[in-house]
Amino acid sequence: MEKTKLRTLQSLWMKRSSRTGQADKSAQKLFPHRRLKSVFRPSRPIQANLSHSQEKMGSQQAAVSFLSNLAKAAFGLGTAVTVLNTSLFTVDGGERAVLFDRFRGVMDQTVGEGTHFLIPFLQRPHIFDIRTKPHTFSSISGTKDLQMVNLTLRVLSRPEVSRLPYIFQTLGVEYDEKVLPSIGNEVLKAVVAQFNADQLLTERPHVSALVRESLITRAKDFNIVLDDVAITHLSYGVEFSRAVEQKQVAQQEAERSKFVVMKADQERRAAVIRAEGESEAAQLISDATAKAGMGLIELRRIEASREIASTLARSPNVAYLPGGQSMLFALNR
Repeated sequence: MEKTKLRTLQSLWMKRSSRTGQADKSAQKLFPHRRLKSVFRPSRPIQANLSHSQEKMGSQQAAVSFLSNLAKAAFGLGTAVTVLNTSLFTVDGGERAVLFDRFRGVMDQTVGEGTHFLIPFLQRPHIFDIRTKPHTFSSISGTKDLQMVNLTLRVLSRPEVSRLPYIFQTLGVEYDEKVLPSIGNEVLKAVVAQFNADQLLTERPHVSALVRESLITRAKDFNIVLDDVAITHLSYGVEFSRAVEQKQVAQQEAERSKFVVMKADQERRAAVIRAEGESEAAQLISDATAKAGMGLIELRRIEASREIASTLARSPNVAYLPGGQSMLFALNR
């Protein structure tokens, strides 16, 4: 709207100016020796509108110029920040970085902890975690006596820092997931096949030592350091567990039968000893009776009667009745 008004005012001014110019020329011809003023002078409202429109256009142009300069500055600042951000990378604690260059390939030196510079779009960092990490995997192996055993192995592993570029070239960042399960199953099967099923329990420390030594040796071929290796779980198959249970039951039954036989033997010996003792006692009593008469028998009879009388006296359910037939006559009356 403002531009339309401005154009209208300019056209009116030009028309009036042309008319005023023609009148001035005709008057100059009639009065050549006089300076004549212009016949037409623009009115004050038209001049005010023109000046106001010009000021407004000037302010708009200044605003547009300021915004364009601000946009250029922001774009330049954003470009600088982006370039700086792509030129820096950070390696956290317990990590190392391997740089890949588009022209030279994998760099031989590893990058330590901290913030470092690189060439944007030409170099790319690959971060490795060098802290000790646990890995657990299971394996079903056959023993020397053809029994199936389920073993669970837990290892603590970390990469060899000086060989990280070679590890990245050959195995990649996920080197442990590619190597440890395969060599762990291989070592477990090789070691378990040297023992019988029962020896895995009775000689477990020896089995663990063999697994540890073999696995550490195999991991060194892939530049992996193992801090600890341990067998955390060992279980047998269903058939072997049932056979072991039946064997335990049979052993318990054999032990029980052995105990019964030993008990019977002891009872027999006790009976023999008791009979021998009674025989010797009877012989001694017979010899004593033959020498001293029936006095010893009477003494034993008196001692037995005294013991019986003492027992009956302590019983509350015993009543004493006088001897003879007079008591029965008294009851009839």
